[in-house]
Parts: sequence; C-alpha cells; structure tokens
Amino acid sequence: MSVSTESPKNRTSASDKGASERWDTLQRVILPSASQMDTVPLYMDMGTATGIQLPTVGDRDGKPASARTISSPTKEAHVEDFLSRHSTSVRAGERVSFGSYFNAFPASYWRRWTTVDKIRLQVRTQGTGSVIVYKSNARGSLQRVDTRRVKGIADNHFELSLAPFGDGGWYWFDLLAGTEPLIMLDAEWQGPAAESKPGSVTLQITTLNKTDFCLNNLRLLAESEEALEHVQEILIVDQGTQKLAEAEGFDDVKRSLNGKLRIINQSNLGGSGGFARGMFEAVENGSDYVLLMDDDVVVEPESIIRLLTFADRCKTPTLVGGHMFDLYNRTVLHTFGEIVNPYRFQPSLPSEDMILGHDFMSSNLRQTSWLHRRCDVDYNGWWMCLIPTQVIREIGLSLPLFIKWDDSEYGLRAKAHGYPTVSLPGSAVWHVSWIDKDDLVGWQAYFHARNRVVAALLHSPYEFGGRVIKESQYADVKHLVSMQYATAEGRQWALEDVLKGPAALPELLGTKLPKIREMMSGHSDSVFRPDPEDFPSPKMDKPPRRGHGPSQPSKITLLPWAAKTVVRQLASPVKGSTAERPQTTVAHQDNRWWRMAQYDSAVVSNAEGTGASWYRRNPKQLRKMLAESARVHAALLKEWPALSKNYKAALHDLTSIESWRKTFEEHTQNEIK
Repeated sequence: MSVSTESPKNRTSASDKGASERWDTLQRVILPSASQMDTVPLYMDMGTATGIQLPTVGDRDGKPASARTISSPTKEAHVEDFLSRHSTSVRAGERVSFGSYFNAFPASYWRRWTTVDKIRLQVRTQGTGSVIVYKSNARGSLQRVDTRRVKGIADNHFELSLAPFGDGGWYWFDLLAGTEPLIMLDAEWQGPAAESKPGSVTLQITTLNKTDFCLNNLRLLAESEEALEHVQEILIVDQGTQKLAEAEGFDDVKRSLNGKLRIINQSNLGGSGGFARGMFEAVENGSDYVLLMDDDVVVEPESIIRLLTFADRCKTPTLVGGHMFDLYNRTVLHTFGEIVNPYRFQPSLPSEDMILGHDFMSSNLRQTSWLHRRCDVDYNGWWMCLIPTQVIREIGLSLPLFIKWDDSEYGLRAKAHGYPTVSLPGSAVWHVSWIDKDDLVGWQAYFHARNRVVAALLHSPYEFGGRVIKESQYADVKHLVSMQYATAEGRQWALEDVLKGPAALPELLGTKLPKIREMMSGHSDSVFRPDPEDFPSPKMDKPPRRGHGPSQPSKITLLPWAAKTVVRQLASPVKGSTAERPQTTVAHQDNRWWRMAQYDSAVVSNAEGTGASWYRRNPKQLRKMLAESARVHAALLKEWPALSKNYKAALHDLTSIESWRKTFEEHTQNEIK
C-alpha cells in the first residue's frame, strides 16, 4: 500500500467541502520520534477503549457506589508503525486509542477558559477500518459519541459541542483496523477561525551551567518550524560560569535558528532574576507573551503551539502553563495542578483524589478518574509558563526572591488582579525530578523559609499568616534535634532578613548566596565527602535496646516523646567515642527527624547519592540556636501586621519594570546576537 505524504502544514484550515465556516487548528495529533519510544503511553494506547465504569445505582444506604476501573492488556508498540510525527499504522485487526495525555482533547479547559464553544475533529486515513469518537465526563465515565467506517483515502469530520464539559471531561478517538492495516495520515482538533492573528512570543530560558540541556532544546526547537513560527526571539539568560556561547556545537545551533537566538550574560540573580529578565525583554521588544522555561528540561515542541493557541482564545488575559514529567522516568507526571493552601501557605493539590507522581504506564488517561475532573490552579511552575505581557505591564515582574516561591507568588498576584492561571493538559516538558533533590536542607533552606514568609505577608488572608509562624518554628526544632545546624542557621538568617523589611530584598539578590555557602562550610552537617571511607568507621558504644533502632512515635505519644527528646539533647553531654566517630550511617530516605534525634553522631548521605556528611550533636550550639529561633519567631509574630503593610506597600516598586531595569544595568555583562 502506498501512503499519502501530504502534511498538515500544506493543507488549509478551512473545510474543502464548500462549507461557509472556517476552522483553525487547535491541537494536532502528534506521535513520538523513534528515539523516544519510552514515551509512547503519553501519545497512544494500544489497548481497547476501556475506562471508568460508573454504577447506575448506589448502595442500600443511598450513597453513591464507587466506580470500577476496567482495564485491558496493553500491547507492545512497534517502532516501525510510527511513520512520522503525525502518521501511524494500525496493524490488521488491531485497535489503538488516542485517549492519551498528548492527544485527547481537554474539552473542559477550552469550555471554561476560552471563547470556543464547539470543535471539529478531522481524521484522514488510508485503508479499511473504523474511526470511533469518545468523550468522558468529570467523573471519568467513558461515552461513545460517533463511529465512521472508512475505506481508501478518507477525510472524516466530526462536529462536537463543548456544552457538556462544565466540570471536566475529554474528547478522543480510537482507530480499528480491518483485514489490512489502517493508516492515520494525520488528525487534528479544530475550532472556529479566530478573528485576530496569533500573538508573538519571546521564548526565554534561564540557565546556570546547563549547556548540554540548552543546546539540546535549541536543536529540538530548530527542527520544529511550526513551533517557532510565532516566536519573535529565543532569549537565553546565561547566569553561569560555563557559558553557552562557548560550548562545542553552539555555532551550528545558532545558525539553525536563523537569527532568532539572543543571549544575555548576567550575574547570577537566581531563577527570579533570570525569569524577570525574560519578562522585561518581552515587554521591551513588543511581544504579546513571554514563555518562561527552565534549563534542565526536554521540551515537547508542540506544547509551544498549544499554549499560544489556547492563550490567544482565552476570555481574559491568562497565564497558561505546561505540566512537568520526570526526565528519567518519562511516563511519570509530577503533578496535574497546584494551589497554595491559604492557611498553611504551602503548595497543595487541589483535590484529595489527586496524587503526585502519576505513572501513565500503569494507569492510562481513560482508567484514571481524577484526570477527567478539571483542575483549577493558583499558579503553574516556571519550568514552562506563558505569561501575557499585558499582565506584566499591569502587575509587574517577579519579586527579587532569587529562587523559590517566585512562580507561586506571581500566580497569586495575577489572580488577585483578575488574571487566572491554567495548567493546560497536553502541554509539557520533561524535567529533572525532585526525587533526587532535597531543597528543604542546605543552602536552599534559607530561600524556602524567607520567601514563604514574604509571600504570606503579601497574600495570606489570615491574621498573622495562619499557621506559617507556628510551622516555621516547628521546622526549626526538627532541624535542630536532627543535628542539621547549618540548615537551621540559614532559616534563622531568612527570618532576620524578612524583619529588615522589603527594601532589603533587591540588595540581597546577588550577594546572599555566597554568604550562605560560607556560613555552611563551617558546619560539618553541610560539608559533603564523596567516599564513605573519608569518615571513621561507625561504632555504637552500646547496642540498641532490644536490638531495635529508633521508631516513630505515635500521635498520642508524640508530645511527651518530643519533650523528653529535646530535654535529652539540651542537657545530656555527648559521651564515649561519638565525638570521634559516628554511631551509624543513615541513608537519605531514612533521614527523618524522629530517627536522627536519637543519635549523637551519624554519617548521612545526600539526596543525589553523590556524597555524605557527618551530623554531630552539640548541646551548647543547640541551646543557643533554639533560643535564637524562639526570639526571631516572637519578633515576627509581633511585627506581622506592620510588616505585611510594608511589604504590600513596597510590592509595586520591588516588581516594577524601572526597578528591575536598574538591577539589570548593574548586573549585565554582555549580549550575543
């Protein structure tokens, strides 16, 4: 069988059937490249059209009965069946489903946030078989919509309403081959033609010594002409010492981007300083949007088109973000959406049914009910987030926070001004996972502690920030009884800097990190050695009671246990050989405060698995730091109302274009075009 090779790009979006209504492409069906076969479950399912089965009646007490997940064996995908990024072959007698993350149509998001009220599915096929269209509701129940028999080269259209998707639901289609292979030449989801032209985008990446990642993403972008069609410029804000422009292969990549690449070398101002530069430059060059992206990602280029297409059709200016998948386990989704819990002022999942780290390999879209409920968010991580420059002109740029809480604070600020954020399914990057990171300890703990409090001072609806101060002091105690003195000191520095007021933030942007690193080098718990042999051999002076190590206290015994533990750590001197040698070694996943509180000395590995540090109990230091923690938290509680007022009053100046302009003029090294 010969295969038609006409590409979607070469065809008009208008109907060639003579219909008066014109249609634009909203979302093309895409397939993985031959080198990315481990991501196939995100693009296509090889099983039958099974999903969530909802019972028609409840139980005897009138309560709704729980749904059952219907599953079917998933067949292996064959690399030779993927003919291009838009075309695939279904083997004779087999069935494939495009009810997948990248290819199902997130109907509820389009209904809620855009002006689109109806869509059209266009599927071009070659061969004999069937095209079957399905939809789901917010509970994940599968419903067949339409079926068409196809033969030869066929171009089928299905006009579909978005009216039933108020709370959730998707559209998708399956292909069923007959006695010979059925080829999908291409397919796309379309909407009524827009009255205005697509907006222009500045695509900006902030990088710090990640030259390989940057070059790889630039190559991916250069290979996707459609993704770059409306990108005004690609801006790399290089804040590292290993410069991208000096990397091997850079010149070839630069030429392939046809003059769209610009590099700004500036001092290390952290993620907030890098992303603020992207916002600033997008406003300056007249772009309609800035697309912020992390450096340690691999991008699905089609996501850029989808974010722009969605944003252009939103009812109001909207921040539109992509999801994050695990770079080293590529079918695992980090989170489907995030909010900020207003009382605890911590990132949280919007629904109790949702989970972190969902693996589409083990449970596909059709079998996972919570993925069908629309997920409304407060913010989207800046691993990939499209922001209208209209919003930036009104509410300003990022706060000068260096790292942590810049994206969530900006989402809350935009929301307060009437600009929502949407985490759009079908748009994503693969990002280095959080699994091998622990940013609550070490130098990043300072920024976590400081910026959480700053964001709460600006946005918490509760008096004194709800639980923020209480939880912060709890965290100090946990770090201290765990012998994490460097982390605890960094957290105390953080609150002291908050108490200095908002004027201190810009001054600290480029200066604080070196001071934190210098401070931490004086604490053994933050000095890492790569080889276990760098430490003395562990030895216990006496065996553990009844042969058992430390156990976690229950909720009932927690308070008396904690009081007894703190008293022991404060009053009991370090005895025996524990001053000269560790008592034990502790793997990172076992580094829990209630366990570490029972030791006087231990070698503890880091999250990355690249080294370990020596934790040593110091009663004198513990007494001093507990007292300091109590003092600074008491001061924060006393000053909260006045601080909140001061930070809110200073927000405009801290985030204004002119304020950031002065910072960039001071820290810019040079530009490369």
